[in-house]
Amino acid sequence: YGKNTIKFLRLHKEGKKHFVKEVEVCAHLRLTSPQEYLEGNNSLVIPTDTIKNIVLVLAKKNGISSLEQFAIDICNHFMTTFCQVAYVKTYVQEVPWQRLHEDGVPHIHSFICVPDGIRFCEAEQCRNGPLIVFAGIKDLKLMKTTQSGFEGFYKNEHTTLPERHDRILCGELFCKWSYGECKDFDFDCIWKKIRECILEAFSGPPDCGEYSPSYQKTVNCIQMLVLSRVSQVQVIEVVLNNTFYNVVDMKNLGLTNDKEVLVPVEAPYGSCACTLARK
Repeated sequence: YGKNTIKFLRLHKEGKKHFVKEVEVCAHLRLTSPQEYLEGNNSLVIPTDTIKNIVLVLAKKNGISSLEQFAIDICNHFMTTFCQVAYVKTYVQEVPWQRLHEDGVPHIHSFICVPDGIRFCEAEQCRNGPLIVFAGIKDLKLMKTTQSGFEGFYKNEHTTLPERHDRILCGELFCKWSYGECKDFDFDCIWKKIRECILEAFSGPPDCGEYSPSYQKTVNCIQMLVLSRVSQVQVIEVVLNNTFYNVVDMKNLGLTNDKEVLVPVEAPYGSCACTLARK
């Protein structure tokens, strides 16, 4: 049991310069005894309102140096404070505020919300067990307008899809990875590096791109690049929900439409998912 959607903004000031972290936290516990379920005995139950208040107090006292460290702080607090807690799991996601720049100069106290992917993390721990930390990015919308196709696929009497050697590749990406033994990691630096790998593997070199024969291959390229460059990542899961675009037929309007006006196919849409781990 636990508390969901604990939302708050943590404001940190260094002189005139302000820093913000707006997050949403879910914290869940499992107790050493199920007596509250079986007997209606609530003597070991930590009220969910107390859970919420603890999260807010930790944000006030410790700040949020990184999402992962804040999730670890929450796990550590419940494990070290309450002997009746057998398991704790914490999920934290961040509102994507970025510092506003004016003529290239960073503003000291103004920010803009940029929807270029939502950062999240999870931390979970069993009593006498290891601390396990996951991190990820979701709702990251990506598109490339060429260097993508889909050919040579299996066909039978139900196949109507034509082969394409030049199409738009567009999708909403979810990526989640797990760390090995958590040492003194720079979680912010690692997250940014993985995001850069995702963008590079999806798009290819900036001057020419890289051909994608399928959504599946693109998913694998993302995973392989992350594992090759980020040694701290042990397992990586990628889900790519696909958005397809159809070329509008403008013959009745007396126009030739050479893939210049397209409409998205709202439903159904495709999805590719894969989990890849080191040996």
